[in-house]
Amino acid sequence: MSTRNLLTDTPDLYERRFPDPDRLAARWTEETLRRHDAGPRVLDVGCGTGRDAAWLCRHAAREVVGIDTSAAMLEHARSRHPGPDYRLADMRDFDLGRTFDAVVCLDSALLYCHDNADLTAFLDRSRRHLAPGGLLIAELRNGAYFLRGAAGARDTGGPSVDTVVHDGVRHTSHTTLWVDHAAQLLRRRRIWTSDDGAPPRTQYSAWRLLFPQELRHFLTGAGFEVLALYDRPGPRTDPPWTEGAPPRGSASSDRLHVVARRLD
Repeated sequence: MSTRNLLTDTPDLYERRFPDPDRLAARWTEETLRRHDAGPRVLDVGCGTGRDAAWLCRHAAREVVGIDTSAAMLEHARSRHPGPDYRLADMRDFDLGRTFDAVVCLDSALLYCHDNADLTAFLDRSRRHLAPGGLLIAELRNGAYFLRGAAGARDTGGPSVDTVVHDGVRHTSHTTLWVDHAAQLLRRRRIWTSDDGAPPRTQYSAWRLLFPQELRHFLTGAGFEVLALYDRPGPRTDPPWTEGAPPRGSASSDRLHVVARRLD
């Protein structure tokens, strides 16, 4: 069994598995940027296939740089979603030699900072790349929801199963989630099978589980002022965000949305 990440290595398959035809994530980001009067220069950390970065560049006339650790994702972004400046870089130690008006980090990319040192390093890098008063905007899973034993993090007697077809091949994923309480991680094992005769492929990954007040603490310690911290609505909430919908909620559901300003 291979441990390669099938979705990261196959960006077309990723976009089929996680479609966003209406670009809700990018549109939510743009409305958040406008609500807080952010300037035009945006850094998209963990930009993936480039869908959101390209939308912000084309439809919102923003100057966007996107960074990611996957060369395959960045190659796809340059060819399929051109416009931004895409760079191969790690969120914990990137150094782009310039500043931005906003750093955005969507779809739980922030939670790949698995320990306190990683998270501190990312926040430090972000602050160094922000102009005075610049914004950090993140959308992520809510640790408070998962650590209370929510459905999705409990043993339900078997993995969840999803199927996606790409280039005529049917790929089926069997995904198991469990909470590693000592490490404060939501761990995931995803086993892929396909009908083209390829052997099964297994992918392991994990997200850091952060409580809302814990996230506030890290941001404050890193030199940020938290302007907004809420659970809904957002691009991946149920129901999803719609144009003009105000932030609200008790930060108790499965997603968190945070806006923080760099203090001078």
